[in-house]
Amino acid sequence: MNPIQYITESERDLRWGLSVCSVGYQSVEPGAPYPPHHHAENYLFNPVAGRVLQEYQLLYVVKGRGVLRTEHAGEVPIEAGTMFLIFPGEWHTYQPNPETGWDEYWIGFKGPNIDQRVAAGFFSAEHPVYHVGNLETAVGLYRDALHVAMRQEAYFQQLLCGIVNHLLGLMFMTSINMDYGDEGDVPELINHARTYMQQHIEEDITMPNVASALNVSYTTFRRLFKHYTGLAPSQYFINLRLHRAKQLLRSTDESIKEISFRLHFENPEYFATLFKKRTGMRPSEFRSS
Repeated sequence: MNPIQYITESERDLRWGLSVCSVGYQSVEPGAPYPPHHHAENYLFNPVAGRVLQEYQLLYVVKGRGVLRTEHAGEVPIEAGTMFLIFPGEWHTYQPNPETGWDEYWIGFKGPNIDQRVAAGFFSAEHPVYHVGNLETAVGLYRDALHVAMRQEAYFQQLLCGIVNHLLGLMFMTSINMDYGDEGDVPELINHARTYMQQHIEEDITMPNVASALNVSYTTFRRLFKHYTGLAPSQYFINLRLHRAKQLLRSTDESIKEISFRLHFENPEYFATLFKKRTGMRPSEFRSS
């Protein structure tokens, strides 16, 4: 298998929202010149002068160590088990330590899908480095991408885009959870909170009640829960109750008023309004459908 594939995208590929430009792997021995000279001309660069690309690139260093320098992030040391994201239009350079070399995978891509995630704050040029450790799943995805790019079967770009999305999600989730691991028992605390809410879903509890049961202040609990799940605990609990309401509407003959009081909504009208806002249907319409 050729360890480097350069890909030309079509107008159809661009309409998909994401297209892949290149994918590759290279092993750089200690003391070897970098980058190797078998790259396409528009990808070659001098590590001192750096370069500017018109695409994103997601790199994964699986062996060795080196350094990354970018316009926004400055100089960042790179160790084995690190992924980093290069942004289009931004000056950057990177290279392995001559004493260690490194093994790297990369995939280049562009399109409005990734632009929207950057605009939403999921990825930023100021923080391009993600510590993920030894991820065999990521290595397998890069290898799959090389295989797909080499065969170039009909609509192969769409499959490559799926691999990019998988890599980005895996990187994002893994690095965030490794950070939480450094904070001690946060994941365990959140899981206990979820379990407690589920077990008391038909009781009239408040979120301060949940925090008290977990022996943590409500302010700390709310902050950690929202940062970890993306939802305030009260909103998460409402979602649980609405999910339970759907189960009751499907499986019982209880009236909407009875379900509303059973799940401790303020009143049946509020329950019906909230249910329609979240599902697009009133409870009676949901039951009949």
